[in-house]
Amino acid sequence: MFRHRPTWSERIREAFRPTPVKRRLNQTIHRLQVQMRRLETKAYQLQARDRALYKKCVSAVQSKNNAQASMYASECAEIRKMVLTTMRSQMALERVYLRLETVRDFGEIAYAMSSVGGVLGKVRNDLQDLMPDISTELAEVNDELQSVVLEVGQATEQSFDFNVPTEESDAILKEAATLAEQRMRERFPEMPKIPTAEPGSSLP
Repeated sequence: MFRHRPTWSERIREAFRPTPVKRRLNQTIHRLQVQMRRLETKAYQLQARDRALYKKCVSAVQSKNNAQASMYASECAEIRKMVLTTMRSQMALERVYLRLETVRDFGEIAYAMSSVGGVLGKVRNDLQDLMPDISTELAEVNDELQSVVLEVGQATEQSFDFNVPTEESDAILKEAATLAEQRMRERFPEMPKIPTAEPGSSLP
């Protein structure tokens, strides 16, 4: 009599059954949630700072203090770059979060992990200078997920690419960038125009 040889999908389910993998995924999802909340808080803090400087910039323009207005405008521009990076990272991580929930609930690790590593790698690099503590935490999340992938791969006799960027990970990052830019336009007013002195003239 032939012995039943488990199918690939049965092996994946079996790898998840005792739930050490599920438990590890739950812990990783929680860690990811914490970082997403930290990014959201950072974005709001930066937005509040931008709002205060924007008002000062407008006031300086109205007072014809163009040097002061330029200084405030320059600082607002730097803050807005940081906000854009923060929002883009947050939205990309939201997609990773949803994907990991799919893995946890349905065991579709082959479908899910093809894009997660590429997205995490890009977000980690983007935040390295701006928020190094979050970047470090995401590196640990990445290592944990890679370990899960290897474990499931051994149980199912399959190999999965994890840290390799894919078309899907690129699409997720592009979508996150588009949404972040759209949200920036909605939340941040356009900077006032600051008059510049013509050659040979002096500003009042």
